[in-house]
Amino acid sequence: MHRFALLAGLLMVTNSLLSSYAVADVNQAAIADVMSGKVRVAKASWWGFDPVESTSALQAAINSRVPKLIVDNVGGPWIVDKITLVSNQEIVFEKGVEVRAKRGAFRGTGDSLFRADLQHDISLIGYGATLRMWRSDYAAAPYQKGEWRMALELDSCTNVRVYGLTLAESGGDGIYLGTAKKGVPNRNIHIKDCVLDRNYRQGISVINADNLLIENCVLQYTAGTAPSAGIDFEPNESDETIDCVMRNCVTRGNAGCGYAVYVPQLTAKSAPIYLRLENCKSIRDHANGLFVATGNSLAGAVRGAMEFVNCQFIRSGATGVIVANKPVAGCRMVFDNCSVVDAALKAPTLAPILLLADRSATRNVGGVEFRHCTVKDRLGRQPMSFQDASAGLGPTDVTGDLIVIKGRDRIETPLTAEVITRWTGPRQGRMKAVPAFAMQGVRFRPLAGPAPSGSLSPDVAQLRDKAAYVLYAEQGQAVRFAMRYPHYAYYTGNPIPITVTGPSGKEVKRVEAAIDRQTEVSFAAPETGLYRIYCEPGVNYVQTAGSSHPMNLDLEGAPAGLLNTIGRFYFFVPPGTKEFGIVMRGGDPGEAIKAGVYDPSGKLVAEEDNIAGRHQFVINPTAGAKGKIWSLRLDHPSRSAMEDFSVELQGIPPLLAGSPEAILEPVEGKR
Repeated sequence: MHRFALLAGLLMVTNSLLSSYAVADVNQAAIADVMSGKVRVAKASWWGFDPVESTSALQAAINSRVPKLIVDNVGGPWIVDKITLVSNQEIVFEKGVEVRAKRGAFRGTGDSLFRADLQHDISLIGYGATLRMWRSDYAAAPYQKGEWRMALELDSCTNVRVYGLTLAESGGDGIYLGTAKKGVPNRNIHIKDCVLDRNYRQGISVINADNLLIENCVLQYTAGTAPSAGIDFEPNESDETIDCVMRNCVTRGNAGCGYAVYVPQLTAKSAPIYLRLENCKSIRDHANGLFVATGNSLAGAVRGAMEFVNCQFIRSGATGVIVANKPVAGCRMVFDNCSVVDAALKAPTLAPILLLADRSATRNVGGVEFRHCTVKDRLGRQPMSFQDASAGLGPTDVTGDLIVIKGRDRIETPLTAEVITRWTGPRQGRMKAVPAFAMQGVRFRPLAGPAPSGSLSPDVAQLRDKAAYVLYAEQGQAVRFAMRYPHYAYYTGNPIPITVTGPSGKEVKRVEAAIDRQTEVSFAAPETGLYRIYCEPGVNYVQTAGSSHPMNLDLEGAPAGLLNTIGRFYFFVPPGTKEFGIVMRGGDPGEAIKAGVYDPSGKLVAEEDNIAGRHQFVINPTAGAKGKIWSLRLDHPSRSAMEDFSVELQGIPPLLAGSPEAILEPVEGKR
């Protein structure tokens, strides 16, 4: 009898819950008034409500394009699958409303709860309302691992307001501002009074945004996959833009940084960056309070300005503020009345402020001003340090003053060159300055004459992160080459575009390469000269698999980042060259490379083993009437592991060929 009584009780509870979240009938008369234009403010429940799933009802309400749509509080959550937003619409979520992702849905790695592509004039107003997903579900079977299931995704949209909402537990970012159409950023976006809570990758990711304002937001407890920041400014392409003011915001308890600015993809040719943080706080974020990294290559870093005003970085798990790779000639960077408080208390070897040059850097780090900033540190460490993975660079043009508080002592210190040297240490292993070869206006031709019949052999180079090649072809020739895009280790990979740009700078071909596939590329050459081939394999790598025409690694503007590559590569030393340099950089700590330089006769003229930081070969070739083919041999180091490393050529054409037959030589004249 007790068992039957228990069952009856459960049925009563179930019936009670269902009655409180009752199915709402479709109000056809009200919908007709909306569609005729008679009514300009509508309730979503007019299109129905079902406590099991209301995707079709909510999407139909949005698709009505009523100017103002109220998502009403019906007593239970609106459970939905993917929702697409439309232009010229204000959506108001009533207080207490929860729009909840349907359990078991969102199987695609890029499925977002709300999404808009190339739309305009959208408002999402939701004080006291929540957009919620199921973060923990997406991290386990049967879901494919991904980091792009956003609560709200806006791609190339204009005039968007997002006010008052809580965006929680997404499988990616709470809010993602990306690109739907090349060259079209998000414009005029205002995010205010929002809470970004317990998202999987970022609270907010800013990929491409012009005139973005973020105010009074809390970005907290992000965890799941890197970078796990409160907010991350990280363009994917050099033609994307960051123009943002962020004020009165708080990041708290994120597994990564509070504020991450990672913009090495932007170069001196990109639109200048503008980023201003006012009255923002990072409180107990597990990594850095602020991490900023720009490019630092021969192509030049992004111009513009970054300003941090009245900001506080409090009790971060690691260094409070990191500035990585920013060269003096890059964007202007100012810290005004900011404070770093008790950073990295469990890591006493870390300084509260760190300047960093990683292995890709080619220029001194600096151009940073600290105006009346404070470092409060109960451990009494030096307030600033410099870490050099490039072996030879140093901090330059770091100015202003710091107020250092140690216990009851308060010391105001002008940042002179002597003080910076005392805090950061003397520079070690400076490289010799070897001017870059001037590529502008120079024509090239195959040293071996016309392109051989058939296909040139594959290249052994495995290029990681970014891959650049040049290929020589004459007008009207049929060109073909193949690229492999394998996954590396446990990493997965999305399709990547391979672009081919002609001698005049126009794109002549774009194809998509799938992971673990060989991709064939072919085109008819519209003009004679060098064709530039570019792709970004990220944590995986690409490798050529044969070419009909001479094809070289392109090192102009940036070193070639190689992965587990051994073998011999060839390069051309023009006649009259008195000196040239080859710079080798090892990878992360514990990763190294062995390299040897051979003259045209095959004689070894320089060799270095176990290159872990940076090593520069400076070569003075024997004078000769003609240019010569030299070679570089890469091999396993004798005492270290081998994985990532890079190669840079100085003073000679920055092209590396996989065989002597593929060598390209410069000739006089303009393109």
